Amino acid sequence: MATIVTEKLSRLFIHVQQPWHIPGLLEAAFPSSPATVGTSEVPKIFRKPYIHAGYRPLNQTWKYYFLTLFQQHNEAINVWTHLVAALVLLLRFQQLSRTIDFVSDPHAHPLFIILVASITYLSFSTLAHLLQAKSEFWHYSFFFMDYVGVAIYQYGSATAHYYYVIEPAWHAKIKGFYMAGAVSLAWLSCAGSCYAKYRYHQLPRYLSRLYQEMPSGLAYVLDISPVIHRIYVTQSSEHPDPAILYHKCQVLFFLLGVLFFSYPYPEKWFPGKCHFFGQGHQIFHVFLVLCTLAQIQAVVLDYESRKQVYAGLHTETPHNFSALCLFTVVCCVLTATYMAGKVKRKLSCKAE
Repeated sequence: MATIVTEKLSRLFIHVQQPWHIPGLLEAAFPSSPATVGTSEVPKIFRKPYIHAGYRPLNQTWKYYFLTLFQQHNEAINVWTHLVAALVLLLRFQQLSRTIDFVSDPHAHPLFIILVASITYLSFSTLAHLLQAKSEFWHYSFFFMDYVGVAIYQYGSATAHYYYVIEPAWHAKIKGFYMAGAVSLAWLSCAGSCYAKYRYHQLPRYLSRLYQEMPSGLAYVLDISPVIHRIYVTQSSEHPDPAILYHKCQVLFFLLGVLFFSYPYPEKWFPGKCHFFGQGHQIFHVFLVLCTLAQIQAVVLDYESRKQVYAGLHTETPHNFSALCLFTVVCCVLTATYMAGKVKRKLSCKAE
């Protein structure tokens, strides 16, 4: 027996040493998959404006869709941009946890929330773009999950901005409604996006955009208001504030991202040329990642340097940010689950 095992290990070692055997080994590990297809071979809900090819066929195995992580298709860039960003933030979280006590330090809880919220929305987006091609039902369901992640990130951003970034003058003006508004608008953003997706081909285009973008726009205006006020009041300050540059960057990157999210450029300029690379949504992903990374860096700097400001503010008007976060998550998950049920019933009726 020992002789046989040794012989097999020797053969394996020889194969590994020979480079020309590597393609065969990789082919055995990753079997050939169906080629991508054009718009005529996928239902209307999967089709992107001006993108005519690169779609993955429906009703394949889950293994197939997971393995498309390493293949070329029109969602590959969307998957990798957010996957890499999620991994970067996981490493950043690990680094910060060496010096910050996220459990015992109550002032670190909002920082913990925004880090987890950022990793959550990036992970949910990665899964949505990777696995949504399984079927019509899973297409809807994974994007509903994506909207839940976005709502959680909106709440996390609002919490961090309210806790660390805000100036006392602005805090005095908005403390009565800010967190309640942040929770409500995060849920409305999720609900509006889910409904717009559900009724995408039944509603006029402008109305679908209204359901999806108005709650998200209002949420952003509220969430970013402490940052904008802080930038305004410190622009004439003689004392350098390293966090301000990152706050300015996060606002700029977000606005640039919204531009590419709202309009299908550059694929509209080059129809049929951006099947795999150069889509507006891909550029939106890049700017959103840059926005998140700049935001996290700014919040960390504010956590480290502004304790004398935020400690006094939030001792006077404490909030249970973790409970509010849990409430937001539960409301959004229940909404997404309800909408997924409606989709299942609609598809069942359609099949009959």
